[in-house]
Amino acid sequence: MPDPWSIALLLFLLCASAGLGYLVKARLPERHRSRDSIELTQLGITLLATFAAIVLGLLTTSVKSGYDAAYSARGTYAAQIAQLDQCLREYGPETAPIREQLQSYVAAVIASTWPDEKPPAGVRYPDTSKLPLTGESSILGAIINAVGKEVLELQPADPVRQRILDQCAQQYSDLIKSRWTVIEGARASISTPFYWVLVFWLVILFACLGLSAPGDAMAVIVIALSAISITGAVFVILDLDLPYGGLFGIPSESMRNALADMMR
Repeated sequence: MPDPWSIALLLFLLCASAGLGYLVKARLPERHRSRDSIELTQLGITLLATFAAIVLGLLTTSVKSGYDAAYSARGTYAAQIAQLDQCLREYGPETAPIREQLQSYVAAVIASTWPDEKPPAGVRYPDTSKLPLTGESSILGAIINAVGKEVLELQPADPVRQRILDQCAQQYSDLIKSRWTVIEGARASISTPFYWVLVFWLVILFACLGLSAPGDAMAVIVIALSAISITGAVFVILDLDLPYGGLFGIPSESMRNALADMMR
């Protein structure tokens, strides 16, 4: 979730820059407030507003595409985990310890990725209090690697089980690829320097608005509402850029459904 203080600071900067622009306008000599100067200021505002709209639109499209990709990758990942568990179930009862490890892995992923939600019940898993919300975890990586090692160490007694084992090995390989897709998809794409450059552009835009604004209540209301709207748009962009947590965070239903299917 975006830092509330940075969002509040953005709103303050936009309103303050507009107010500063208005104060500067009131102290300018009359020759700087001619019709030509006002028209030039309005042209500058139009250019800045168009540029800001394009940048915000591109950012919204980009982060929404990234969010949708992360959402889809999580669903695919959960489905592949359930498929691997089903394959091990079909192999035979000797895979029960491997399936327990896989269930422990899924439960730990749920507990660490969604710490504010109800933890999984009915399955043992390692302590997740110190695990990162997103990204690679050595503890979770060790569990899923142990699952793969034990799958490859199975000794099928007949051709049927050999074919099932081959399927399980392929599903495990696909699962690992999906796991890294999920890990990489959880990273933010908007860098901190770019964010502050965007803030600087918006501050300049609102300062220009203040320079051309009349000194009445309607202008104050319009500028304030514009600042709130822009701040809200930036908040949505930053929130979508972090797929886990926040108002638009990816839900845990797919992983919980996979775990429930594994434990039936």
